[in-house]
Amino acid sequence: MADTGEDDGTRTGNRVDIDGDATGPVIAGNYNVVVDAQHGSTVTVLMDGRRPRPRRRDRIRLLPRRQGTPLGRDADLAAIAAALHAGESVQLWGPPGVGKSALLRYAARTLDAGGDGVVFLDAARREPEDLAQDIFEACHSTGGYAPSRGELPQLMEGVEATVYVDNADYTAEQLRTVMDAAPDALFVFAGREEVLQGTDGRAHRVEGVTRDAAAELLTRELGGSGDPDLVTALWEAAAGTPLLLLRAAAVARLDPAAGLPRPGAVRELLHPLFDRLDEPSLRALHLLGTFRDAELDPEHIGALSGTPNAAALCAGLAGLGLVEETELGYRVADAVVAALRERQGLRPYALERLCGYFADWAARPETPAAQVAGHARALEVLAELAEQSGRADLAVRVVRAASPALARSLRFGVWGRLLDQGLPAAQRAGDRQAEAYFTHERGVRAVLTGNRVLAAVLLAEAGILWRQLGDTQGADAAANAQQYVPQEPGAGAGSPDGGSPDGPGEVNAPEGGGSDVGSSSTDPTPLQDPTAGTVPGTPAPEPALTPETGASMPTDPGPTAPDMPTVPSDPGVSGGGMPVDPGTAASPATGVPPTGIGEAGGAVAASAGAGGAGAAIALKVAAVIAAVVIGAVAVEQNRSSSESASDTPAVSAPTPTVEFTAPTDPVDATTDEPEPEPTGLAGTWNGSDGGTYVFTDAGLGIYTMADEDGCGNPTSTEFTGSGDTYSATAPGYAREPCDLVLGQIRTTITLGEDGDTAEVTQEVVSVVDRSARCTTCQSFTLTRAS
Repeated sequence: MADTGEDDGTRTGNRVDIDGDATGPVIAGNYNVVVDAQHGSTVTVLMDGRRPRPRRRDRIRLLPRRQGTPLGRDADLAAIAAALHAGESVQLWGPPGVGKSALLRYAARTLDAGGDGVVFLDAARREPEDLAQDIFEACHSTGGYAPSRGELPQLMEGVEATVYVDNADYTAEQLRTVMDAAPDALFVFAGREEVLQGTDGRAHRVEGVTRDAAAELLTRELGGSGDPDLVTALWEAAAGTPLLLLRAAAVARLDPAAGLPRPGAVRELLHPLFDRLDEPSLRALHLLGTFRDAELDPEHIGALSGTPNAAALCAGLAGLGLVEETELGYRVADAVVAALRERQGLRPYALERLCGYFADWAARPETPAAQVAGHARALEVLAELAEQSGRADLAVRVVRAASPALARSLRFGVWGRLLDQGLPAAQRAGDRQAEAYFTHERGVRAVLTGNRVLAAVLLAEAGILWRQLGDTQGADAAANAQQYVPQEPGAGAGSPDGGSPDGPGEVNAPEGGGSDVGSSSTDPTPLQDPTAGTVPGTPAPEPALTPETGASMPTDPGPTAPDMPTVPSDPGVSGGGMPVDPGTAASPATGVPPTGIGEAGGAVAASAGAGGAGAAIALKVAAVIAAVVIGAVAVEQNRSSSESASDTPAVSAPTPTVEFTAPTDPVDATTDEPEPEPTGLAGTWNGSDGGTYVFTDAGLGIYTMADEDGCGNPTSTEFTGSGDTYSATAPGYAREPCDLVLGQIRTTITLGEDGDTAEVTQEVVSVVDRSARCTTCQSFTLTRAS
């Protein structure tokens, strides 16, 4: 157990002890959770009096890796130092390859830290709440503890550290969320767009280096000076971008006879570099390209690509401007994936081997939870590739293997993202046991994050699924968890003494509610996330952090699961990319946990209510959930005569049709600059169903759209994806009452090759009762209007 002490009267949030196959307990308020990798986790509530007392570190020092001195950045360093000296946070912004990361790392190591110390973090594909937990752990000896949203700023009060955050491609509101988690710290962010303004701090644009710095960079890389006129021409053509100049020097270094490339080709040097790589280097680069924007530890790169001394090999690729070195390992540099997809002769990696390797690794008891969380983006990419290749069974294997470790890591944002992938994959694979498990774990996570409506719906459904499977232990765990669903302030249930648990809904509850990061639905009831590192009332949209915008490298999906359609429909092609070998049919899903995951140890709390009680709770509290789907969504509840009334809610009404509308507060598009051509989903589309749909680019791979919920209340939804496929999952409602949630609907949009047409499909991915069906889910076509 983590260090605890007597309660000092401060409200605490929720306590979570995660056990079972965990390596040690973790704490997040008053909820006690025993993670069971087979039957689903069990929840109980601990009373006040044993609240942990995190100890602030005497010296806060979490520095980035060492690197060389960035050339020509004296003025930028002076600007950062001036902002910090004035007590202001600062954001470095500029295009990829301009040198923001190198500048940020150098500043973190060399500028006067002052105050209590320095923290350096990488925010790529990280939720703001998970990043806030990183900051907390860097500043405290926690013993596996996640404070509540309200408690985190209190614990961080007086911590005058300087926090450097790379790849912080957040909105202004998300940046504020991170800063509010450490109210007395100063922040230096690096991102692509200028978003930090006003009282939040100052923004500083990072531009290309000067001509003298470019000449010095080329001289350093080539071991001698080049023709001054050619150097000047290259500098001008590259706009001083260090990454492009590094690649130009790499071409000349690998082929001295050819020398520096002509200036006109400085932005087209990836293929010449590929041509000059040896086979092990190309294999390693191909592997990293397959994982898109995910970073991999050199240990995994070597094991999967068959390259010895992978760390040294990847360091060499970084010196060529083809990969980026991160705190964890390596990821591909800007534009590399798109160029690799054009290269002929690359043998796709076998998807089954990739998924099997990472599933086995994540499930090992000796694998640290922090390492699994660090590779969460890689696991996410694997699940996406498996789905795109028609191998939902492999997506289930990966997500199920990683789920317990992600819970132990206390990074509930990324845990939610993976669970949201696992559930529809289990349903496609026909894996009923995995479907029950993912539904159960999503419900438990919703309890921990204060989303009472989603928690009630999911746990009720999980109980039904477990009973249909004959798993009484899982059904009891789900029923037990339902009694601890966070209550509205003043509610009388949820704690052993009949009072409301000291949870997220009672710590400075915001009027606007909080969001359930990583889940597709939000609960507008004034509740807060006990594990998120944000101040009350701060929404938490998904971050748009993708260093590599291209679609992933194609993979070999291996055998195809039975009775499952291949996505896309063109045989042998994954995601519109290179050909893959679909292989032969796979055996049916077995419905058991992945290798290395056994039943949890420790006692499981007895159920305080089973069967129909869960369903009744779900219907009672599901009347306030708000979300949006494309087109008309309705769920009709058809009770089976063979099912007990205690197991299913008695509702038999479809929902009203919900049409897309334009954003309620559109931004004036009149600017002094010409409007850019629409890309991806961004823009206005006309549907063959007669509707008009407007998507707004919220960052790489993320698009938002304004609409109305089942009762006509304004809301929005978020579509995520990459390449040509984007999807969102949102509730399906009954017609009467209009706010009754009966299931969840997944909407998938697949862009055509011309980028001006798209196909929309809808499917039910979960229901409170398995007999519920969507009466208005449809497929239709979109045509770009602007």
